[in-house]
Amino acid sequence: MTSRYALYWAPPAEHALWRAGCEWLGRDPESGASQPARAHRTAPRRYGFHATFKPPFALRDGVTAAQLDAAVDRLASELKPFALRPLRVDVLDDFVALRPCERIEAEHPLRHVADACVERVDELRRLPDAHERQRRANLQLGADERALLDRWGYPWVFGAWRFHMTLTNRVPAGALRDDLLAEASEFFAAALCEPLRCDSLALFVEDGPDADLRLLRRVPFGS
Repeated sequence: MTSRYALYWAPPAEHALWRAGCEWLGRDPESGASQPARAHRTAPRRYGFHATFKPPFALRDGVTAAQLDAAVDRLASELKPFALRPLRVDVLDDFVALRPCERIEAEHPLRHVADACVERVDELRRLPDAHERQRRANLQLGADERALLDRWGYPWVFGAWRFHMTLTNRVPAGALRDDLLAEASEFFAAALCEPLRCDSLALFVEDGPDADLRLLRRVPFGS
């Protein structure tokens, strides 16, 4: 089995938003605590509560987890903490998700962190095999997204990247999605009132195909 790794943003373990997100999804990827899966939340539950910087990737042959750790440490040491803009419950591509209340411009430090995560550890990423290339060929993507996928292994990076924390499976417009939006808005209201910062990278691991992702460690900026 091949492990995959990912670089995410996650609230601090003591923050109300982390506790709320883990409770909403029914699993804490850091402590391992879990509850029975709830309807319409199975996909984000497996990945854990997070916002994606570098999506899951396998390591090249000969590259070790220690080398990845070192690369992530170097990257985090060069980044500076900053305040996050407030988040709200919203819809993104048929998913209910937490998204920034204001648009994230290309010059925003959050975009800088996301771009750096994609670029700086990419030399450690294993290139897709024939099966993965065939699967990707079936994806409905525009020319720009296809080019990003071919180069970086994921179509929604750099200019196509959007900060979000997925809360549900894909849910088409309708009464069910409206109900989930209302439920999530009420559930997260108190936690979203607390200020947030981006001051660390969260290194996650998927130990094998379809395994729940675990939070291996948080890597503080400037450390």
